[in-house]
Amino acid sequence: MDATDVVDQVAGIVEDVFDRLKPLLGAAEELLAESATSADLHRLRPEVLGTLGGLVVGAGFIAAPRALADQEFGFEWWTTAIEGRPSQLFISLDPASDHFLDYTRQSWFTVPRDTGHRHITGPYVDYLCTDEYTLTFTVPVRGRRSFDGVVGADVFVAEFERVVAPGLRALVTGSGSGSGRAALVNAQGRVIVSASARQPTGSLVREPDIPAWWSSGRESLARPDAMIRRCGEAPIALLITA
Repeated sequence: MDATDVVDQVAGIVEDVFDRLKPLLGAAEELLAESATSADLHRLRPEVLGTLGGLVVGAGFIAAPRALADQEFGFEWWTTAIEGRPSQLFISLDPASDHFLDYTRQSWFTVPRDTGHRHITGPYVDYLCTDEYTLTFTVPVRGRRSFDGVVGADVFVAEFERVVAPGLRALVTGSGSGSGRAALVNAQGRVIVSASARQPTGSLVREPDIPAWWSSGRESLARPDAMIRRCGEAPIALLITA
């Protein structure tokens, strides 16, 4: 397995997760094109449950403020992270509550809102649902307004690693020296998955300067000591260092 194989594999996984969200996105946009209320969110449940499976352990719709006619916030989210069967997630939507979570400050919400594009947040520890390292895939919803919320899917980093780690290890062992490192990193240079114990999930790569390279728009970078390649349209890159 070479670098191109790993890049293609990661891009394929990402596109599969976003493809799983398409029926839910269509249902959410259709629902929000009406004057929907919080009681109407249950109509999204078949598509939410249909998104679950494979690598996807959580999925749902999160409303933008005042997108619903009867309350400021709205949330329809289900997960299979506990005991392997679907269960609904409940959170406090009352700003006066001590347990209120202002999800409008979370990057999985703000980036699709501000850019109008799909996004992958992570790796981060999901203290809301599972306390596990997670990747959250989100897509903006456009109903009556230009932004009415997001649909999203959660993938455990551990499960993502289970799929991609063999290819990363093959890149290191196939180099001949056995001293190199291979990792998947996000656009900020944070490690998602690595073939080296010296680059654990969540650690930050400072050299090469991945944020600067990412901002340049270049598809790849080749140096004697490092190689970086984007994984399709995802904010994920393959990093190989000597």
